[in-house]
Amino acid sequence: MTTDSSSTAPPGDVASQQVRIFDTTLRDGEQAPGFSMNRQAKLRMAQMLESLGVDVMETGFPAASPDDFAAVAEISRQLRNTTACALARCQAADIEAAGRALEGAHRSRIHVFLSTSPLHREFKLGKSKSEVIDLACSGIERALQYCDEVEFSAEDALRTEPDYLIEVFNAAIAAGASTLNAPDTVGFTTPAEVEALFRQLYREVRHQGRAIFSAHCHDDLGMAVANSLAAVAGGARQIECTINGIGERAGNASLEEVVMALKVRSPLYGLQTRIDTRKLYPASRLLSQLTGQSVPRNKAIVGENAFAHESGIHQHGMLKHRGTYEIMTPQDVGIAETRLVLGKHSGRAALRQRLQVLGQQPDEAAMEDIFSRFKALADRKSEVHDDDLIALALGQDPDAVGPWHLGRLSTHSDLGGRARATIGLHHDDGRQISGEAQGDGPVDAALKAIADAIGLSPQLTEFQIRAVGAGSDAQGQAHLSVSHQGRHWRASGVSTDVIEAAAQALLSAINRIQRSTPDQVDAAARRAAP
Repeated sequence: MTTDSSSTAPPGDVASQQVRIFDTTLRDGEQAPGFSMNRQAKLRMAQMLESLGVDVMETGFPAASPDDFAAVAEISRQLRNTTACALARCQAADIEAAGRALEGAHRSRIHVFLSTSPLHREFKLGKSKSEVIDLACSGIERALQYCDEVEFSAEDALRTEPDYLIEVFNAAIAAGASTLNAPDTVGFTTPAEVEALFRQLYREVRHQGRAIFSAHCHDDLGMAVANSLAAVAGGARQIECTINGIGERAGNASLEEVVMALKVRSPLYGLQTRIDTRKLYPASRLLSQLTGQSVPRNKAIVGENAFAHESGIHQHGMLKHRGTYEIMTPQDVGIAETRLVLGKHSGRAALRQRLQVLGQQPDEAAMEDIFSRFKALADRKSEVHDDDLIALALGQDPDAVGPWHLGRLSTHSDLGGRARATIGLHHDDGRQISGEAQGDGPVDAALKAIADAIGLSPQLTEFQIRAVGAGSDAQGQAHLSVSHQGRHWRASGVSTDVIEAAAQALLSAINRIQRSTPDQVDAAARRAAP
């Protein structure tokens, strides 16, 4: 297939091959419902973003609240290689707050913004065209009193008359702005329109050697990333984006998607960023952890399914050559390995390969029996895990429960967060044991009590609790993953009591480990009551 690259080639006199990544996770992203972070969480995220290699970090809106001011000031003092940026309206109080918050920054930028579209001029500002230009210029000039670098955003630029937008940007450059940002504030525009506008701006704004163009695209119609790439093709050299694409309404352009698109399609765009792409997945997971918002499984680049294959045809191709179904490696973005998900769509080749990884070498006759039982199990489960496969290879029932069962669980928590849990367990052979442990919260204490009582302490590698249903009587569903002796196990538990759900999940994992390793010493047997 031939590719016409003319539509993605930037204007002929664009010299820079470097695209600046302007991250606004801590400002535009954090102000979206469900993604609010406290100051300590913002600081942790800022450290990750700097290690990722973002060029500019919008640390917040200092005039919004005293806490936002303090967060901007603290983060800005700690950044070394990344420019610290603070947002401000073209108002004296906002700009003064931004300037004071950035006083300790090693590199600083004030980002001033003002609406320019007819809709905003009439109904939001009540200002004429000339009044808007005067306000923009006075805001830029005031910001330059506090730092050497000022960015100007024409809010709702993509719905602004192009000739007027050019006039605004020329005035902004004359006032001292060195970055001109044209936001698609409501995510209304298409890639063709975005590229055409940026090409026009590049031709007609007197920016050469004085300013660069920037794009800030929202995802209301699902085109934020495509529009950002179109802006770059039109001459923009800064993209404003967020980790996981979080932001107002439907979100912003996803940083990881923009960066990997430029990297994977580098022959097409001929551009690069400073981002260490191996840290994209860790950054995504940290944000998820700090906000409590899960990343969708099918999220491009960093979703759980991004490098997972279940179709038998795809798995067979991947086993022959990974390039058949992967355009980048999981290691490129910080994921350990590709996952061949075994389910009802999987074939013999993928099943045999996974069994071999798990140390099982069935002959042809045994393989036929295992494959038949695997298909039956896969019809009942959305995903067949390693512990299920080991059970199949050993001739065991993957749906079996026990040998240990939870008989009693009680917890007590202090206001300081420390908790104590007491548990009682009984075994299929009639034995009964009890245990007690302290932990950081009741769930931690309960899990420690179970592991200590049985004498088997697998390493917890993943833990999630989700509500099933709505209302105060909704059930809690606990999902966890553990590792033990080089193998990984998954289990879940369900109860209206989330602590009990977590305890049931760990007990299920321990039971699976014991059933799959029949030669393992049952440490609990030595201290259980006869």
